[in-house]
Amino acid sequence: MANLSIPPEERTMTPQQIDALELRRRKGALLLTIAGQFTVISVLLCLWAGSDLVWSPGFAKPMDLYLLLAVTIVLVAGISGAVMRRGTPEF
Repeated sequence: MANLSIPPEERTMTPQQIDALELRRRKGALLLTIAGQFTVISVLLCLWAGSDLVWSPGFAKPMDLYLLLAVTIVLVAGISGAVMRRGTPEF
């Protein structure tokens, strides 16, 4: 009897296809973990960048650039991780 908890498109996969699917889902979970860690870093950088904008003289605002980089990493890793992780029953 077929396992009905498995999505229909995954019921006829070969073992090699299942291995590739699991590898993709593991990489997606890794990217989501990286996005979560960089979210914490971005929150701290947001506070630091705010004081950098207010109190730093001149045009050099390095904390703002670091914040922009961290937010970009969060968005790219989060979106690509969610796309790679799609189809898993825990998500």
